[in-house]
Amino acid sequence: MARMILARLGEVVLVMLAVSFLVYLVLEHNAADVAVKVLGQYSTAEQRALWLAENGYNAPFIERYGIWLGHFVTGRWGSSTHYRELVIDLLPPYLRQTAILAGTSFAIIVPLSFVLGIAAGVREGSLADRVISFVSVGTTSIPEFASAVFLSAIFVFWLGILPGASTMTSGFAWAELVLPVMVIVLYDFGYVARMVRASMAEVMTQPFIRTALMKGASPARIVFRHALRNALVAPITVIMLQIPWLLSGVIVVEVFFAYKGFGTLLYQACLNSDVALIEACAMVSVLVIVSTQVISDLLYTLLNPRIRFGAGAQGRG
Repeated sequence: MARMILARLGEVVLVMLAVSFLVYLVLEHNAADVAVKVLGQYSTAEQRALWLAENGYNAPFIERYGIWLGHFVTGRWGSSTHYRELVIDLLPPYLRQTAILAGTSFAIIVPLSFVLGIAAGVREGSLADRVISFVSVGTTSIPEFASAVFLSAIFVFWLGILPGASTMTSGFAWAELVLPVMVIVLYDFGYVARMVRASMAEVMTQPFIRTALMKGASPARIVFRHALRNALVAPITVIMLQIPWLLSGVIVVEVFFAYKGFGTLLYQACLNSDVALIEACAMVSVLVIVSTQVISDLLYTLLNPRIRFGAGAQGRG
């Protein structure tokens, strides 16, 4: 286990280095373009040349990348040209807002998907299975912006029971969180439910399940004691992948409802060519993605110890 964790952490470092190089290459390879983005298109050539010299952009690219990487590791992420604030101070409030939105959505998506997926998988081909599958495919097929418009038309303009914006300007309000969460849950729960359903249906056909049935075990005991643990192995990766999606993929939802989260921040950074902020957002996203994959691997070994033993056998060989 310890060897696997160290190996995965080494992979995380390598991935972060590779992505950081690509991000820096795309955004800062052309120093002249960086000067224009920072100083504005109406700046003079003399102003740009002076800025480039003061900020070390006359050095070779690899040297500039090494300096930038050292600054990034030590928390010197530069200043946002749009917000006029240090990026390291700007990010936490927006990340916290997205954590609230994503965490609330995740807390609903996982149990809802498991309940529906298990109910459909246990009785494959039944009316309940077909209804759940139809609803899951239907909701997943509707993009977030379409469901956001539809739900706003119902709950904001028709019924008038929910606010149409989630700016949280007067402090945290649960009412302003309802619509964004509904949009995310509607789009995402069906995909996870289908994965759980497929895995559960496969497990229910295994010989050990039939043996338990012949021994007279109750359906609830068979599902929760024998089938569920084995059925979780496949969907666990899908579930963990929802975390980075909830971090970076909720841009449409946050922008639509004017929610001041990480997605809105990244959107504004791209609109305003805010180089330092884009770099920081990209690196935070990658860190979350690779971290969830490490956690996914650890959960794999907990749910299926044979994976760990197999890895150990290969290492000894």
